[in-house]
Amino acid sequence: SSKIRNMEVQSAGVAVLEDCIGFSLTKTISKVEEKLKKGVLPDCQDDDIIPRAGNEMGAEAQIRFLKAKLRVTQEDLANVVFECRKKDDENQNLETRLKDTEEENTRLQRTISLQQSQTEKYKMLSQEANKKTKELQQEVTALEKVLQ
Repeated sequence: SSKIRNMEVQSAGVAVLEDCIGFSLTKTISKVEEKLKKGVLPDCQDDDIIPRAGNEMGAEAQIRFLKAKLRVTQEDLANVVFECRKKDDENQNLETRLKDTEEENTRLQRTISLQQSQTEKYKMLSQEANKKTKELQQEVTALEKVLQ
């Protein structure tokens, strides 16, 4: 679930990353070098990959610059993927905790309901016992009067 799919990485207009697995920096660099050797340079006049001063750089310096830029971009991508996986794991843990908490809440609600019904039952028994006690006390009082 944490794979990045169909993501386009436009480093030097060459690398397209369909899936993080199977992406090769070496292959991408080789493709760029082959195009440079053939003289097929991407039209990047408006591109901000190479700064304006890059136009004054030689081809090898531009290649080194692009390779470094690509490595940095890949490191950034790896960091983002790592963070996404970390967040996915954290979300999974939180979902598990939430589920456990909801189950505990349901169990506690049942316990509360059972205890409330028992409390009502004992209140009724207590009231009946108090009533019977009063009746017995009245009977004792009446019998004491008869005995006197």
